[in-house]
Amino acid sequence: MFVLTVTGAAVLTGAAVLTTGVALTGDGSSAGGGPGRGTPAPGASAASAPSPGAPGVGDPLMPLAGNGGYTVRRYTLDFDWRAPRTPFEAGATISATATQALSRFDLDFAGNVLHHVTVDGTPAIVRRDGDELVVTPAKPIPRGRTFAVRVTYTADPTQRRHRDDAIQDYGWVPTPDGTVVCAQPDGARMIFPGNDHPSLRAPVTFRITTPAGLSAVANGRLVGTVRRPDGRVRWTYDSEQPIAAQLVQLAIGKFTFADSRGPHGLPVRDAVPDGLAEDTEEYRALTPQHLSWLEQRLGPYPFRRYGVLVGDTDLPVALETQSLSVVPRDDLLGDRVDAERNLVHELAHHWTGDSVAVRRWSDLWLSEGHARFYERLYSDEHGGVSLESAMRAAYEQHDQWRHDDGAPAEPTEATLFKVMRYDGSALVLYALREKVGEEVFGRIERAWVTTFRGRAAGTRDFVALASRVAGEDLEPFLTPWLYGAHTPPMPGHPDWQVDPVED
Repeated sequence: MFVLTVTGAAVLTGAAVLTTGVALTGDGSSAGGGPGRGTPAPGASAASAPSPGAPGVGDPLMPLAGNGGYTVRRYTLDFDWRAPRTPFEAGATISATATQALSRFDLDFAGNVLHHVTVDGTPAIVRRDGDELVVTPAKPIPRGRTFAVRVTYTADPTQRRHRDDAIQDYGWVPTPDGTVVCAQPDGARMIFPGNDHPSLRAPVTFRITTPAGLSAVANGRLVGTVRRPDGRVRWTYDSEQPIAAQLVQLAIGKFTFADSRGPHGLPVRDAVPDGLAEDTEEYRALTPQHLSWLEQRLGPYPFRRYGVLVGDTDLPVALETQSLSVVPRDDLLGDRVDAERNLVHELAHHWTGDSVAVRRWSDLWLSEGHARFYERLYSDEHGGVSLESAMRAAYEQHDQWRHDDGAPAEPTEATLFKVMRYDGSALVLYALREKVGEEVFGRIERAWVTTFRGRAAGTRDFVALASRVAGEDLEPFLTPWLYGAHTPPMPGHPDWQVDPVED
């Protein structure tokens, strides 16, 4: 830990991601405009005593994830990409509004070489403390004031971290000619500075400069490209809707762009490494069918466009990066049933996980459980293992998973992405369906993604909504499923048995 007054090209190590608590409207867009720079919010007292913003949002599993004292209005990210595994210059401009009078505030930022930090154009004092970048502006920021933070740094595209669960290696993921990004759960801070918690989100503008012959792709809409005199090309993307840091995607490589249309004319654009375009076309072409199938069960797709980014990597998992899911090449080069399971899983996340975000990390079962449930249900109807068989197998192992990885809604940080959050959590939804019946369950699901569209929600919200829709108090039923040490009986299946636990 040290203190640095940032006025020149001082060097620090660390990187970060910025997310935000910006409220979203029903269609997922930003809500309202907020006060202008230098204008206190209505009712705010310019004389309130400044104090430090909290270094985290208080999530019990990741206490320093996110930051307090401000909400982010927009991120503008600049990346001057050079070559694979080669450091390059980067910058982030964060437009934010103070929710308290701030003497200082934090950004989540890990790794990378820091150069300058300014607040409203004036150099700030900064201190690195693990993944926290502590910023002290030249003058305190009044509550309600909008301010701009500019961070410049040298990005390190070799930065990765490891987890001993389904995620494994994450952060910058190299490809033969570029990179893809897998930021879940807390890897965005290795890409850019920000508010790295899944409940916090803001719109993002990406400005990515590449050498001639390479393309860039990111979440949202391609605004335009500009070829510079030296032949390099700047690609500008707008996320269009607020996005959580863990769902940010930016990729560089030799891509073929494949355009099509989904239901209601939804723009669908896949980004595929040149050598994989033909071999992956058969399964990618199923996206409109997948969209229609999910819309029949969950209602309208909640974003303005979609696409699949084929990762020319050995990634162990696909990822639901918002509006542009990254799917490893091997997932699209094998069996159709397995390929569709992965494609439907990541697409289902756009309703549950992307649009309806988790309030805390312990609510992850709502995201992964829903995606696995619909993946299994689709597979059942399209030549895969029956849903009942998959759920019976999960039921048999459920006590063991509870013992090893915690109950569905009681993970530890280390067991977040273990199998309990996938098939183990899908089993909770299956049990609910068996309890209330398919028709009521379908109404619960549609109400869930409609009521909380563009918002963060948690386990209590789900239990309350399910009870309201079903017309009965479901808390006594769901509580042991979500928190109990032992798996409850499965409604309608008295013959199902749980295997004994082995230490």
